[in-house]
Amino acid sequence: MSAHDPRSPAAQRFAWLVADVYELAGELERAGEGLARSVGQTGARWKVLSAASVGGQTVAQLARRLGLARQSVQRVADALEDDGLVEYQPNPDHRRSPRVVLTAQGEQVLGRLSAAAARWEDPLAAALRRDELEQARAFIRALVSLVREHPPQTRRRT
Repeated sequence: MSAHDPRSPAAQRFAWLVADVYELAGELERAGEGLARSVGQTGARWKVLSAASVGGQTVAQLARRLGLARQSVQRVADALEDDGLVEYQPNPDHRRSPRVVLTAQGEQVLGRLSAAAARWEDPLAAALRRDELEQARAFIRALVSLVREHPPQTRRRT
């Protein structure tokens, strides 16, 4: 951070953590795209298949879970439906928002994606101690909660 940075030392450390998380997210995104390509899919399709595997969620719910625009998830879900990997089922709670459910073929594709991920993840996980992974995950989950509880004030200054 520069000498003109108005942040406190603690906020500067937090900003560096955020920058590192963005860097990690970029690396994971590139790795995921490569893994998805290896089984004839894209990262976006993998994300929607994975989120839909929980079952019984609408496109809007999937979009919120993935942090993506509803329209983007709708386009991917429609393409997955065209390819026979998901189907839309009636939603008794909301007639105009069907639920997105994996088909048997979609479950097979998700299984191939998971197997490709496991081949990549296993050696990475083996390089870290169990307690390190558990502590890192606990910290990340706590950080997610903290950020959700304290969204930034985004009112435009005049």
